[in-house]
Amino acid sequence: MKNSFPELSCYLLPGHTRTPADAITEAQQAEALGLGKVWLSERFDVKEAGVICSAALAVTENIKVATAATNLHTRHPLTLASMCASLHYISGGRFELGLARGVAIRNQLMGLEAVTNKQIADGLDILRKLFSGETVGGYDGPMGNLPYLKMGDWMDVQMPIHFVGFGPKSLRFAGKHFDGVHLHPFITEQGLQRARNLISEGAKSEGRKPEDIKICSVLVTVLNPGREDYLRKVVARMATYMQAPGYIEMLVDLNGWDQQVAEDYRAHPLLGTFLGAIDSVASLEQLEELESLIPKEWLSAIAIGTADECAERWKQELDNGANEVCIHGSTPDEFEPILESYQSLRG
Repeated sequence: MKNSFPELSCYLLPGHTRTPADAITEAQQAEALGLGKVWLSERFDVKEAGVICSAALAVTENIKVATAATNLHTRHPLTLASMCASLHYISGGRFELGLARGVAIRNQLMGLEAVTNKQIADGLDILRKLFSGETVGGYDGPMGNLPYLKMGDWMDVQMPIHFVGFGPKSLRFAGKHFDGVHLHPFITEQGLQRARNLISEGAKSEGRKPEDIKICSVLVTVLNPGREDYLRKVVARMATYMQAPGYIEMLVDLNGWDQQVAEDYRAHPLLGTFLGAIDSVASLEQLEELESLIPKEWLSAIAIGTADECAERWKQELDNGANEVCIHGSTPDEFEPILESYQSLRG
C-alpha cells in the first residue's frame, strides 16, 4: 500500500523504550498501512536519531522518516549536516530534519547554553549552505567558531527542515525560517487556528508564502479505551506535560486556557512525590487523583472512541488547517482499524 495516506504519520518508539529494534517493525508496519511518514523523538539513551532513522530507512522503500526532534547544539554543525546528508542519500531523499530548542533542564545538566533564535537562524543557514555544496568559512557567532566547513561541491540536498514546538513567539519565528512546523499534542481547534495565524504572520514578514510552511498536528489517538488505557495514555500524558516547567504555560497560552489551573496543579502535594516523569512512575491510583486536577476540556483535544469517531477527528484536524496528522500514543497495530473508517470518510 504505497503512501495511500500521505497526510497521516506516526511516531517511532513513542515514549520511553528499552527495545530500540522495535523501530524496525514499526516503520515497516507504518509503510504497509500506507502512511506517508514516521517521526522519531530523539532521547539520549537508545533513541539516537542517526541510528534509529537509518534503521527505519534501510528496511522501508517509500515512507519518509523525520526527526521530531533533534537539536542544533548537541552535535557540531558539520556532524549534524553530515548525518542528515548521509540519511538523505542512503534513502533516495526520504529523510527530513526536525529541530527543537531542547529541554531547558537537560541543557543545564549537559552543560549546554539555551538555544537562541539567532543561533537557530544561523544554524539553519549553515546547514543549508553545506547541503548545497557551499563553503562556510570565517564564521564566529552563536553557532561557535567555525573557520572552515565544507562537505563537497557536488552536494545537492533538498531537505525540508521542520520546527518542533508550539510557543507563540517560536511559531512566528518558524514561519520566517522553516519549511514546516511539527506541533505538540493537546492543541485545541482554536489553538491550531492561532498557530496557523502566527506562522503566517512570520512568513509574511519575510516575504514568504504562508501556505508553503506545512503544519503537522499531533493527535493522541486512543481506540475504544478501557479505564486503564485512558489513564495511561491520556491522563498520564497530559499530567507529565503539566509537570514540565514552561511547557504547560505555553500550551495554556496558545489554547487560551486558565493559567491558574496549571499553578494550582503544580502546588498540589501529590506532585512533590514523583521522582521521575509521571507517565513513567505514577500508579493508577495516583493517576485517578491527578485526573481530578485537570479540566476535562484540557483532555479533550484528542481522537478517542470508536474507529469512526477517531477517523472523524483526524479529518476534522485536516479540515481545520493541518496539512498532516501525526497519530500519537498508539502503535500501528492499535490504530490500524481506524484507517478503514478514515478511508471511507475521506472518499
